[in-house]
Amino acid sequence: MAQPLMPHATAAWLVDNTALTFDQIATFCGLHILEVQAIADDTAGSKLTGRDPIRSHELTQDDIDRGQADPNYVLKMDREPEAASRTRGPRYTPVSKRADKPDGIAWIIRNHPEVTNAQIGKLIGTTVNTITAIRDKSHWNMVNITPKDPVTLGLTSQRELDAAVAKAAKAAGIEPQPDMRIDGDRAALVEQLHKERADATLYAEAVARGEIEPKPAAEALFDPFKR
Repeated sequence: MAQPLMPHATAAWLVDNTALTFDQIATFCGLHILEVQAIADDTAGSKLTGRDPIRSHELTQDDIDRGQADPNYVLKMDREPEAASRTRGPRYTPVSKRADKPDGIAWIIRNHPEVTNAQIGKLIGTTVNTITAIRDKSHWNMVNITPKDPVTLGLTSQRELDAAVAKAAKAAGIEPQPDMRIDGDRAALVEQLHKERADATLYAEAVARGEIEPKPAAEALFDPFKR
């Protein structure tokens, strides 16, 4: 079933402006009924600004009226939102991963120097100036940049990286060679994740035994045993 373009904002509007049941709103917006309850109780973390589904042509007033008259009625999408399409420009990277970009760029430059700045920018979604600064080691934060596999960091896919490397190698007349360092980088990351999981388990057991005081979740996540 198609969902509104902004399901939480649409749910907030329906809660404030209609007599529809939480179940009807949850079904139409693709949310759990408890999420709708939280929106109604203003406990969803912040007050949402409602989005009128009638104005956006996602619902009609007639359909809302039917739903208000019959609690078992399932609302129908009047016009589905247009599918999002990629436009030209840098790849979008979530805020949480943007700090990893220099490390991913440095990894590509170290292992595949034949890949052009334009190709790197398309893969990772950054500016040519940033890539140039890392390539010539003039980046302002160069001392803290550590080359890391951009695929492992979640900045690009292995297929896209392989395609860019193959294209650059062909343009440069280089015979492509398998890069064995990839496995080493990934193995190190996997080992680190295993250690963090083991530390978290030991921490939880120590708290359960009363040996240490529990820490705030965010602090414990980074270093559970730091005092």
